[in-house]
Amino acid sequence: DFEASFIRLIDKVTNGSRIEINQTGTTLYYQPGLLYGGSLEHDCSPSRGIGYYLESLLCLAPFMKHPLKIVLRGVTNDQVDPSVDVLKATALPLLKKFGIDGESLEIKINRRGMPPKGGGEILFACPVKKVLQPVQFTDPGKIKRIRGTAYSVRVSPQIANRMVESARGILNKFLPDIYIYTDHMKGVSSGKSPGFGMCLTAETINGTILSAELASNPQGQGAAVLPEELGQNCAKLLLEEVYR
Repeated sequence: DFEASFIRLIDKVTNGSRIEINQTGTTLYYQPGLLYGGSLEHDCSPSRGIGYYLESLLCLAPFMKHPLKIVLRGVTNDQVDPSVDVLKATALPLLKKFGIDGESLEIKINRRGMPPKGGGEILFACPVKKVLQPVQFTDPGKIKRIRGTAYSVRVSPQIANRMVESARGILNKFLPDIYIYTDHMKGVSSGKSPGFGMCLTAETINGTILSAELASNPQGQGAAVLPEELGQNCAKLLLEEVYR
């Protein structure tokens, strides 16, 4: 179902695409059309995160005929796909290096949605750039600061603070400049399922951004995760990313 949803999304952003799927769903015939863009909306399948759909849109968006402005609904943070937070923190600065920038380049999280039911909503907007600047970018540089977001929806707001404390307990040994925001969404903007998680990014002198993230197990699946453990594990994942 999530692949079918992805095909429908590609059909929306293009004009004149031909798509044929056989009855058993094992072969796909796809004839690409023009990248059209414009203002669109799409409901993503809740079995995969919005990141799954957003990754490919990020590659196509700069080459549309009209600036793309799309609202995607579904799961913003899960354990499978890169979350919207991570793509916002890592992919946008990368696009700027290629000369894609301006007011209209943004990823905005209006609502958070956790699996299994989702209910999140994001806005992705990107200007049209027919030509990219060549980039020479080989030296990652030393790490100067760490930023992050600890989010919680439909659980106690205190959980986000507990994650931040345990993550800082590890990271403060290495670096003074650490700031982890807490993001607790209430009411309609908190989606349909409870959950919490964390996304951390380390930024270097040269503007390289490394990221790590973790999310709690979906409601009714797997063991309950302690916020302290999740914060610690997320910090360790980021350190491993730096180590690599």
